[in-house]
Amino acid sequence: MAFEHPGDGALDYLPCRYGNSKLLFRGPKKKLDQPYVAFFGSTETYGRFIEEPFPDLVGEEIGQECVNLGCVNGGIDVYNNDETLLSIAAESRVTVVQVMGAHNLSNRFYSVHPRRNDRFVGPSTLMQTVFREVDFTEFAFTRHLMSALQIRCEKRFNLVIEELRAAWVARMRSLLGRIKGPKILLWIADHRPEEAQGVLASYGNDPLYVDRGMIEALDNHVEDCVEIVYDPGIRGTRTEGMVFSELEAPVAMQMPGIEVHDAATRKLTGLLEPYFA
Repeated sequence: MAFEHPGDGALDYLPCRYGNSKLLFRGPKKKLDQPYVAFFGSTETYGRFIEEPFPDLVGEEIGQECVNLGCVNGGIDVYNNDETLLSIAAESRVTVVQVMGAHNLSNRFYSVHPRRNDRFVGPSTLMQTVFREVDFTEFAFTRHLMSALQIRCEKRFNLVIEELRAAWVARMRSLLGRIKGPKILLWIADHRPEEAQGVLASYGNDPLYVDRGMIEALDNHVEDCVEIVYDPGIRGTRTEGMVFSELEAPVAMQMPGIEVHDAATRKLTGLLEPYFA
């Protein structure tokens, strides 16, 4: 088994807060009184099980402060609902926004927790009408919900997917429009956006239900888009350099490793350096 520090073993993320935000972010806390890059995103941006995630590596490469505002399992709503984070992005030289899954946002079929976007809060009347036979009290997380609905009825499930995709584009346009200054979109996945059709909501396949058309719908709202596509076969086989306890091993083995963070660093460095010239 590839894990380090086999005693406790868990990585210390040095959690910190910024301003009035109720969210905890990965530390150490960065100073905001000098030029910086803001990073919005999900688990990959946060860098779970990674000692130096790509926001830190990029900061070392460009010699500038990089503020990691990634949230584990975060979705678009967590950023749209937090004025502190939007104000931090507004003061940055440039903001990198990771493409996050469409399942972790409130929509016409169900609602999610405003800060823990992976948490399923409850179905709407529309959802209860379309899936009358489903007991929604069984679900606590959106991924579990979506897997169950897909297995139950593909045709009705596709109605939910259509709604999620439309809501995702509208919510992303809103978020990007509220971030003043340049934005760079970042895709990190084990597949290309055009390969997003028909995926099951299991480990991998993130960002769920986001396809090429949805990315292209944001072209006028961002300065650039970076795509990091890694081999899905590396999950569970390349955990060298990752830090996790024995209990965390099953989850860690599903995460992209340090080579993915290295690839993101290489591609982002060249794009970000001109903003500090």
